[in-house]
Amino acid sequence: MQLPSTLLENSVAEFAKLPGIGKKTALRLVLHLLKQEEATTTHFSEVLQKMRKEIQFCQRCFNISDGSICSICANSGRKKDTICVVENIRDVIAIENTQQFNGTYHVLGGIISPLDGIGPEQLTIEPLIDRVSKDKVTELIFALNPNIQGDTTIYYIQKKLNKSNCLITTIARGIAFGGELEYADEMTLGKSISNRQPIHQYIK
Repeated sequence: MQLPSTLLENSVAEFAKLPGIGKKTALRLVLHLLKQEEATTTHFSEVLQKMRKEIQFCQRCFNISDGSICSICANSGRKKDTICVVENIRDVIAIENTQQFNGTYHVLGGIISPLDGIGPEQLTIEPLIDRVSKDKVTELIFALNPNIQGDTTIYYIQKKLNKSNCLITTIARGIAFGGELEYADEMTLGKSISNRQPIHQYIK
């Protein structure tokens, strides 16, 4: 793509690094910003810088947060003895949008995948085990993507908790095997949360 300005070309190249953004879309976004008032583009860049510098991860559940504890964990109306275990922050957002869950979350930061070099030590599994004990958790709901890596992660954590009295469940398989929670419609995901099943029905 030949562009008349090196500054324009550099900006397009940066936007094109974003997921799902090709060079043509990146060019449209950059040209749109050029049409705006300087104050608008300055505010845009300041918001991004502030987000990158100040955003934190919840010390309890590892969700994104403006402070040391996220708004969900700090909410006295949430059931602290019920934890929904998810792979990433996008899954928290997806489940919250269903409005079918009133417990708290635990973000693993990934799933066990030896082929990708991801083992249990790279994930927040040990803090989860500690939470189950310290917070007297009565139910642990696994809402991981229904695939081999997700099932392997569930199996590993279940074995770590084999001496716990905590009920371990997983979302109902209304989500197709191999699918991703992020792309499931809210009704299907909401029903999967509501109709969760004991883990032994899926992991043997």
